[in-house]
Amino acid sequence: MLLLLLGIIVLHVAVLVLLFVSTIVSSWLVGNGYSADLWQNCSTTTTGTWHCLTSSNNEWLQSVQAMMILSIIFSVLSLFLFFCQLFTLTKGGRFYITGFFQVLAAACVMAGASIFTVRHSEWQTAVNDPSYGFAYILAWVAFPLAAVSGIIYIILRKRE
Repeated sequence: MLLLLLGIIVLHVAVLVLLFVSTIVSSWLVGNGYSADLWQNCSTTTTGTWHCLTSSNNEWLQSVQAMMILSIIFSVLSLFLFFCQLFTLTKGGRFYITGFFQVLAAACVMAGASIFTVRHSEWQTAVNDPSYGFAYILAWVAFPLAAVSGIIYIILRKRE
């Protein structure tokens, strides 16, 4: 039982790390001498130095920012609730609240990454042949892991 709890906690912490990295790191969209994320756009100048500007105020980009921040908040809340329920839940009880917030975090990641997938082309038209960066991929990796973690919490029963 202890090994199962340790595995669930490690999975949850891994999801949190993926969410933090994908939200903070500036590599959602990359091109030749160009890198963009949710917060800033960076490009190389003629001297080879990086010049960064804040991202635009597009409504869809703000919704992606909000979805990624909400996913982190829901996942942290879920981990906190798991530890609270671990000590207060009666024997045989299920971790419904914890699972609900973790599934909600997964839904927020999916919504944010989906919006970025659909709308990024109208945001960065000046970049020649842009491609998705590793932070974007990490967000998509965090989605199924958070969903699986939430489902595990919903199925999990407390035992002595």
